[in-house]
Amino acid sequence: MQKILILFLISFTQTIFSQKITRITDLQKDKNGKVILQDENAIYIPIDIEIKPEFPGGRVKFNHFLDDNYKKSNKSPTIQGKLFATFIIERDGSLSDIKITYDIGFGTGDELLRVLKLSPKWKPGKQNNKEVRTLYSLVFYLPK
Repeated sequence: MQKILILFLISFTQTIFSQKITRITDLQKDKNGKVILQDENAIYIPIDIEIKPEFPGGRVKFNHFLDDNYKKSNKSPTIQGKLFATFIIERDGSLSDIKITYDIGFGTGDELLRVLKLSPKWKPGKQNNKEVRTLYSLVFYLPK
């Protein structure tokens, strides 16, 4: 009887924890393959939407904007490396929820956060001709 009870508990536990968790990036499509917008506040990843968000002037202008506004610390002017950040491009093109996911120290992450807050509004991503909130990941190489 104990073996049956233990087997039942193991099976029950496995069933509970193996359920598929619906994430914000899980998208439903109609019969034509177009993505159906489920929630106005959902956050999409760029690969899943029709029109990707874009910095005014494109990626090259964004890199110039970062390089021009990023100020290296006087304490460690020779430090080199890369920083990783994520942020959400809102439906109005503003940036929110800016997070530095990898920082090499010496105030580099705080400075990148400051620069990203200065960013002008982006062209937001679109799905079915509606602006959507989009998660954007950034790798920033420290300027020499």
